[in-house]
Amino acid sequence: MWNAELISSKFESIYNQNPTTVIKSPGRINLIGEHTDYNDGFVLPAAIDKAIYFALREREDRLCRFYSVDLDDYHEINLDDYAKSPKQWANYLIGVINEIQEEGHQIPTGFELAFGGDIPLGAGLSSSAAVETGMGYGLSQLFGLSVDRLTLAKVAQRAERKFAGLNCGIMDMYASLFGKRDAVIKLDCRALTHQYFDLPTKNHSIVLCNTGVKHNLSETAYNKRREECEEGVAIIQTQFPAVVSLRDISLSQLTSIESLFPPVVYRRCHFVVAEIERVGRACSALTGGRFKEFGDFMYETHEGLRDDYEVSCPELDFLVEQAKLNQDVLGSRMMGGGFGGCTINLIKNDGIEDFIASATKAYEAAFNIELKSYTVVLNNGVEEVSLVPGE
Repeated sequence: MWNAELISSKFESIYNQNPTTVIKSPGRINLIGEHTDYNDGFVLPAAIDKAIYFALREREDRLCRFYSVDLDDYHEINLDDYAKSPKQWANYLIGVINEIQEEGHQIPTGFELAFGGDIPLGAGLSSSAAVETGMGYGLSQLFGLSVDRLTLAKVAQRAERKFAGLNCGIMDMYASLFGKRDAVIKLDCRALTHQYFDLPTKNHSIVLCNTGVKHNLSETAYNKRREECEEGVAIIQTQFPAVVSLRDISLSQLTSIESLFPPVVYRRCHFVVAEIERVGRACSALTGGRFKEFGDFMYETHEGLRDDYEVSCPELDFLVEQAKLNQDVLGSRMMGGGFGGCTINLIKNDGIEDFIASATKAYEAAFNIELKSYTVVLNNGVEEVSLVPGE
């Protein structure tokens, strides 16, 4: 696994000089609020201690050279003439370059870059957003562009939509940029404002269990779910014209017009509206230190994602059921866009070891897949690292 020092050393070996800027860009988890971000709702993510690291140095010409340490692959573009790459990983970087300049921040020269990290790929920890936000922050720091964090989040979101092909919300990018140690972020996805809620780790920790099922959201039903929500809003507007998004209707209002919906579209909307309300109740539980209640909301979220939104899979469902068997687990659910990745579990600290051991044994017996688990720490957002080899 790569860290800032190793990425800096790799940069030196590839480009025969030291980087001038080193960036740490964290992955994210999401405690409550799944698929609500693109419906103008609320989410409760946090940045974590697993990250993508960037090492950069400016050039004197217009050439931009990228090296992916994890993939051992190389790509380059010229700032005066570039396009999408057949290499998907490079498009996340190229997209940020394009969008940051569309914001009016001109990149004056080319640069050299090496990046890699310890975010497990395909685990739903949003390594793509970490790449995009780290790239944007790195360019801002390298060239003194002074791009604010909210603008960087918007830049990263547009890059993923236009260059990577995923019609995503802004939660992942926002969490990567605005993370705070030992806290979760209640993000208003319409206003793009946030509040922090403390999640102390004295007695409880967050453990992720990776199913080992890989997925690419561009190739799943993510965009289809978004279309179904938009279809639902159009139906709602025939009865409630002031509604702009699913954020604007209550659960009681939605159930009163259920007969107007195709059953599948109703289930999608029902989950989202219920989930938006659940975020508010979950924050109240955190404020009051009611962690068992918070854990119950996590279970409710999983049931909705499984039954109404239909983005779970047998491996995820199995792990959540294993969690329910363990009294030290307060809550568990699938996390991320769906169809694989991790479950997120809120566990009493003294029960972590036993839970991981029992879940690992049961999962391998059921699916013949080795279960990988990670205890994560809530951490700060994107930041520059002072380490530079040779100093």
